[in-house]
Amino acid sequence: MKHKRGWAGAACCFVLFITVWLILAMKMEGVFRTSGNPETGLLFFILPGAAASFCSHRRRLIKPLLGAVLAAPFCMLLMRLFFTSTRSLWQDLAWLFSAVFWCALGALCYLFISHVLSQRRRKSR
Repeated sequence: MKHKRGWAGAACCFVLFITVWLILAMKMEGVFRTSGNPETGLLFFILPGAAASFCSHRRRLIKPLLGAVLAAPFCMLLMRLFFTSTRSLWQDLAWLFSAVFWCALGALCYLFISHVLSQRRRKSR
């Protein structure tokens, strides 16, 4: 049971990363680029990282990061096969790498918040 829970974070992150990517690819295609704003849709990738960190054994960072790294090539393949991209291959790669970064940052944020809350509970006892 211990090993199965350890991979739950990677599987959760893999599925949620692809889900967030699909939502952004279908609903927000080029919305931010034409208006001159930065692509704030990348911030949604914090959610899969935080959820995967919650599902991981001992709240580790490696498994959610592994799930995001494994999902990125799958998303790149989908992006190139089924969606028309106005960006070059290198821009799409940079976008996916920054999505992996934001996913890892979401996992780190969850770890930080859970650590602070556990320290607070210990001090109150």
